Amino acid sequence: MKVKFAKPKTLYDVYHRKAGGDQTVIHYCPGCGHGNIHKMLAEAIAELGVQDRTIFVSPVGCSVFAYYYFDTGNIQAAHGRAPAVATGVKRAHPDSILISYQGDGDLGAIGTAEIIHAANRGEKITVIFINNAIYGMTGGQMAPTTLEGQRTTTTPYGRSAGNEGYPVRVAELINALQAPVYIERVALTDAKNIAKVRRAIHKALTYQVENKGFSLVEVLSPCPTGWGVHPTQAREWIHEAMEPIFPLGCLRDRGGEIEATPGEPRRFVRENLHQLLEIPVPGTQVEEEHVGTMDHVAPALRDPRIKVAGFGGQGVLMLGLGLASVGMKLGYHVSWLPSYGPEMRGGTANCSVRVSTRLIGAPTVTETDILVAFNKPSLEKFEADLRPGGVIFYDSSLIDRPPKRGDIGAVAVPATKLADELGNTKAANMVMFGAIVEKTGLFKEEQVRRHLGAFIKKKKLIPLNEEAVQKGAQYIRALA
Repeated sequence: MKVKFAKPKTLYDVYHRKAGGDQTVIHYCPGCGHGNIHKMLAEAIAELGVQDRTIFVSPVGCSVFAYYYFDTGNIQAAHGRAPAVATGVKRAHPDSILISYQGDGDLGAIGTAEIIHAANRGEKITVIFINNAIYGMTGGQMAPTTLEGQRTTTTPYGRSAGNEGYPVRVAELINALQAPVYIERVALTDAKNIAKVRRAIHKALTYQVENKGFSLVEVLSPCPTGWGVHPTQAREWIHEAMEPIFPLGCLRDRGGEIEATPGEPRRFVRENLHQLLEIPVPGTQVEEEHVGTMDHVAPALRDPRIKVAGFGGQGVLMLGLGLASVGMKLGYHVSWLPSYGPEMRGGTANCSVRVSTRLIGAPTVTETDILVAFNKPSLEKFEADLRPGGVIFYDSSLIDRPPKRGDIGAVAVPATKLADELGNTKAANMVMFGAIVEKTGLFKEEQVRRHLGAFIKKKKLIPLNEEAVQKGAQYIRALA
């Protein structure tokens, strides 16, 4: 019998990471552990027959180069965010095999929140965590896993527990959570331990293929360049220095307790999604109040780009949310993008709203068709952004001058004063809502009142807001 040794099909035949030289070998530094781990991952993926379903998520660091080598799906994530990206992809495509491939500076530092919460939710992904106790790609700075006394470019005198804290034991940290299925720490040192790395990687991927849950394999891996030692010495250092701090072994294996179940993709179609949100499908006559087109609206205000601005506490964001919510209930395409400062009250606040008969490409609003200004600074800031033929609604109770431009419409609404007559000045935003729909014809007054519950969660406030909408519309009708 002839035995043929060949590169796994999971790896590309030619690697284009670096021009020139041998493009059939992986281009990591001599003695680096990434090449070994890549080979083991490639073999496991091939053995399990899931190459066409596998997606690597690689963030910043040496792990970013994975897409040069693996002939699988590949997604690049921001620093530390690979588990979050993997979560989204896995939930959208449950039948895929997600590998979050991360280093210690990535997973154990900026990505701490992402890995902890993904593990705590029991996301059905496989995390391969490369622990080489240093930021290997960016000059050899201290990482969360750097050992006490270890010198790096940012700890030239050695890491001090009193100054930089203790090394973070990631596997033990994840093991404190209830949801993970499999957690093991292995090391690239001698042949015996390398065989354990191979088995751990294969097991972690097998558990994901069987749809059993979250797995993390922590690999103590050499970084001769970052450590400034010979590759042989690097492997010895793992055994002598790292293993006492990061003991090898399986911390948890619940794979045998969990029944293997195939992953089933969750399929969403437009009709089901709209049914879930209790809204009509755009372009269909679902309910008698459905508008469908904006032929009744002035041409300059059709498919309007709306900006609502004022101080925090004036109901600016709520008005924007209301415009979008009612539009959605009536079958339009909508978006709502809030922007506000850190203050709970008194800070600046504005939001961009789109209400359209067509698909919306971006939620941002720079050129405005309708501006709603609740204070003078907002009027002064956003008046210039209004397109010719647009209209400004401003609270004349608080703004003592009309808009300056002559190529736009201006509607003065004493919203705060009218709301005060209802006994609550906080209803000024709904007074303005009534004035807007009455003046523009974007919606009907009764449609707004009927759908207040779509965005006002405190039901006891709905009667007051119904009165406010009605009062704003009545004010505009009285001006005619």
